[in-house]
Amino acid sequence: MVLISKNIYQNYYKEFFMLTKNIRSETDSNVMKREGENSSKVKYLTATGFMAALITIMTAYICHVPIGVNGGYVHFGDSLIYLAAVLLPRPYALAAAAIGGGMADILTAPMWAPATIIIKMLIVLPFSNKSTKIVTPRNVFATVLAYIISGLSYFLAEYLLFGTWAVLLVSMSQSLIQSGGSAIFFVMLGYALDKAHIKKNFI
Repeated sequence: MVLISKNIYQNYYKEFFMLTKNIRSETDSNVMKREGENSSKVKYLTATGFMAALITIMTAYICHVPIGVNGGYVHFGDSLIYLAAVLLPRPYALAAAAIGGGMADILTAPMWAPATIIIKMLIVLPFSNKSTKIVTPRNVFATVLAYIISGLSYFLAEYLLFGTWAVLLVSMSQSLIQSGGSAIFFVMLGYALDKAHIKKNFI
């Protein structure tokens, strides 16, 4: 009886030890996973803030050319929105575009800010961050879609803001300068960053 009880106790102890070990391993694994996720979120939030600041500066102060009588202007800040859309996961890219574009308009042409926040988020959507490279056929073609979205959206926004239909050809021509210049800058910058393998090492 004593021997049987001893064996039962030993088996129970071994099972308890193994169960405790497994629980500890799972707990450690979950903690490490959560720490990794939190670290990635912090990095993405930091990168989002950085890209939003660059978009604001590029849009509001660099290559900023006022046009028309309604406070509009041409700029190449969209190139950095394209870059954010390719480097960051979509929710973060949308935030960078909205904050960067919105802040630029608040600083220079506040009446356009609400429309810009929406439009800049829309032009993020055609791009993809799935590839290990920035410049891909998908992302180059996305600049064309971004031009169409931007041109038509600002055409509609001008009517909603000022109650007059702008000449569509003029609106699309102005957007072509802005989106075309941004596309060229995006591709040139993208090729340079791809040579440095920035996308593979980004966050």
